[in-house]
Amino acid sequence: MQITDEEFLQLRDFIYQQCGIFIAENRKYLVENRLSNRIKDLNLKSYSEYYNFLRFDASRREELNKLFEVVTTNETSFFRNPPQLKVFQEYVLGEVIAACRQSGKKRIRIWSAGCSTGEEPYTLAIILHEVLKSEIASWDIKITANDLSEAVLTAARRGVYNEYALRTTPPEIIRTYFTKEGTTYKINQPLKRLVSFGQINLSDRDQLRRVEKSQIVFCRNVIIYFDDEMKRKVIGAFYDNLEPNGMLLIGHSESLHNISRAFKPEHHTGTIVYRKLG
Repeated sequence: MQITDEEFLQLRDFIYQQCGIFIAENRKYLVENRLSNRIKDLNLKSYSEYYNFLRFDASRREELNKLFEVVTTNETSFFRNPPQLKVFQEYVLGEVIAACRQSGKKRIRIWSAGCSTGEEPYTLAIILHEVLKSEIASWDIKITANDLSEAVLTAARRGVYNEYALRTTPPEIIRTYFTKEGTTYKINQPLKRLVSFGQINLSDRDQLRRVEKSQIVFCRNVIIYFDDEMKRKVIGAFYDNLEPNGMLLIGHSESLHNISRAFKPEHHTGTIVYRKLG
């Protein structure tokens, strides 16, 4: 089923209004490929009918979640981008833990924005366990993990993964923090307790304001889907969320250059840490 230029623009603008994801015209085939199955499943005849369904049908909220699923990419794994995680463990987390100890408040808040099926926040939970060891029980730790797609959040809450998701994970980590069940691996309960999953739309300012203040924000491989205006809004929301001196980590192919001057870039081997100024 082919999409006309007019239908593409209608749907592209609708998607942008709903969640801030911008689809360039050279990616028209993506909309065509990914939405054709939804149109068939709903017994609709065209992309225009689908657009009207999304706007007016009684079950449009449910379909909107399906739309979010098909327009977002959820390519992820545990311990993805080891150089960045090394900097997180040794420098970012090291500094936050030292500051907590100095103030006498053993309280850590991390926000994983765009958490997909949970590999990123659970990786951060593993690193926290590795660093704090048995002392972790005396700390108040919460990782807020959000995504646009309810389907990926359901998978994240289950915490059951295949070998492919663990392809970059050290074997001793797998042995310590997962329980093997047949061909799958289940995340252990102590890690689950640290992570709180919930749906969020990064284009919704009110939802962003409700996220608890954090010392660290992770938002990797998400802002690449936004245009510059949307990037500025989201990065501004992260700035507002972070505590003074808080740190933002983004994907290795992403940059805040020309997007925000509110952060000081700190260069480390293999990654940049963006520190909140003021």
